[in-house]
Amino acid sequence: MINFRMEYIDVLFPISLGPLTYRCQGANLESAKPGMIVSAPLKNKTAKGIIIGKSSSVPPVDVKDILKIYNDAPIFGGKMINLLRWMSEYYMTEQGIVLKNMIPKEAFTKVKKKDTKTEQVTGQPINTTAVDNITVTHLINSVNKNAYRTFLLHAPSYEYEYSFLINILSSINNAIVLVPEVSLINSLYFFLNERFGKRVCLFHSGLSRGRRSEAIERIVSGHSDIILGTRSAVFAPVRKVSFIAVLSEHSSSYKQENIPCYSGRDVAVKRGYFEKATVLLSSVCPSVESLYNCKKNKYSLLTPVSDVRKPKIRIIDMRYEKLLKPYLSKKVVDASLKYVKNDKKIMFVINRRGYSTLQCMDCNYIEECPDCKIPLVFHKQDMSLKCHYCGYILSKVPESCSRCRSYNMKLLGAGTQRIQEDIEQLTGIETLRIDSDRSRKKSEVKGLEVAAFSDSSRIIVGTKLMTKRLGISGEFSMAAILNTDLSLNLPDFRSAEKAFQDISSISNKIEPGGEIFVQTKMPHNYLFKYLKNYDYISFFNEELSRRKTLSYPPYSKLLVIKLISKRNVSKELSEVIKKTDKEVEVLGPSVLKGTGDKKEFRVVLRASAQERLHTAAGIFIQLFKGFKDVIIRIDVDPISI
Repeated sequence: MINFRMEYIDVLFPISLGPLTYRCQGANLESAKPGMIVSAPLKNKTAKGIIIGKSSSVPPVDVKDILKIYNDAPIFGGKMINLLRWMSEYYMTEQGIVLKNMIPKEAFTKVKKKDTKTEQVTGQPINTTAVDNITVTHLINSVNKNAYRTFLLHAPSYEYEYSFLINILSSINNAIVLVPEVSLINSLYFFLNERFGKRVCLFHSGLSRGRRSEAIERIVSGHSDIILGTRSAVFAPVRKVSFIAVLSEHSSSYKQENIPCYSGRDVAVKRGYFEKATVLLSSVCPSVESLYNCKKNKYSLLTPVSDVRKPKIRIIDMRYEKLLKPYLSKKVVDASLKYVKNDKKIMFVINRRGYSTLQCMDCNYIEECPDCKIPLVFHKQDMSLKCHYCGYILSKVPESCSRCRSYNMKLLGAGTQRIQEDIEQLTGIETLRIDSDRSRKKSEVKGLEVAAFSDSSRIIVGTKLMTKRLGISGEFSMAAILNTDLSLNLPDFRSAEKAFQDISSISNKIEPGGEIFVQTKMPHNYLFKYLKNYDYISFFNEELSRRKTLSYPPYSKLLVIKLISKRNVSKELSEVIKKTDKEVEVLGPSVLKGTGDKKEFRVVLRASAQERLHTAAGIFIQLFKGFKDVIIRIDVDPISI
């Protein structure tokens, strides 16, 4: 009699489902291991998923068989499966959706590159600087101990941050390096590739499918053991990670907007914990949460002493300055002319694209989007009014007020288009504008980057997008930040922190001894007291004090629930809010315009403990998951509310 061995295993597919149980027998049973890719029947089709372990119980119904097991080794180890389960639980998302974010399609189906040419990667040169070798040795020793530990490097400059990283990578293996923006990848890849050659592998969403497939092969085979990428590279299938670096760890780009709304930085720390690896978070302006974790001894703070020269920050009080335009001081324009005459490059930063808004001078009504009820922005190049939230376009600019029918209409305020026009008129110099209106395609982005660093472009005008596109090179001599007050007046408890970090990022693009002019009508705001001296630690201490008084993170935990539906769910929301734990504060609901004819009902939960938030959110999920016409989105640790 032949004895057939048989076991039940759980398989996870990259769809919105939890694990499903299948039967594994015969030859498949011998090679089945957690983390291996398999194919199995799913909804009358054959689908690929991964084994996440043996089933804890024998299913009460007849189950289907595993059809095939691929490759000789798992693509994921047990520690990555633990990370997957933690993410699913913490971010309140089905395990299948987490898997879909962790493993790209190319891991399941190999894709050939369409071309055989070697990709030429170039970037702006990165200058290196001397670093504290004792601290570097201390960190390398931590890596060699194969024990979890997280360090936070408060770097004196971007050059120091990258130089510190290079010194560590020179003495270790199996590292993942995360950067917040794809625009930083090329310069850093060129920088690392010069030193480590084919050990370095790019891994990010901007790669073609063929190149991403090739990258997975190189990582799994061990041919490349230094993985460089953006947020999703934290999931790179490295066999045994020893070191994870998160550069500019404060950046909001590490937070994913779609489900699961995970933080790449926080997932990096958790992966380090599961892998018993050393994690290095680094930033010129670390996040308040990370510095607080150092204060609570969760992380180890590294504060190297350095004599780095920085640009001078000048605060311009727009209440008393002579103004050439309502948004342009004479002092800023005069300074820019001085620098241009000396063949220097300067930048004007304003966080608003378009030309201006359209306002009635009789009733003060500002033309707004009929759906979103937010101001429409006039775009001069096509003479239209556009909503920057939902995309609504009014192709014909109204001659009279929509409210009182008055013809006394004026264009007020300024966006990048109007600033560009005014600066060219005041200086007589042609400028280059960089914003999302001019950089929708990759070819356009590349062209603007080349133009920005050419000798012919002396004055650059743009939004915060520009400062990200220009990388880390200090080729500019002056910057003028025109509307800082707009950022500070946002209803966001992190607004001052973000403003400090944004201006510090701009300072990195200005040469030592250069100048940064910050225009404001609020010079007594506590931000400016510390900003002009680059005193981030003192700013951090005051920020902590303010947040403690108001019970904002890190002294509380936040969770946002979004319900998207065509119908009104206010009544159901009111009922579930009544059932919420009294220790959980409920803010809202607020109702926002969604896409099409849908509405977004938003509720913010705040509590002192994460467990209370998860329990409260679970009540909302339980009630609304039965409604087919309601989409539920959970954002744990939101970066804005």
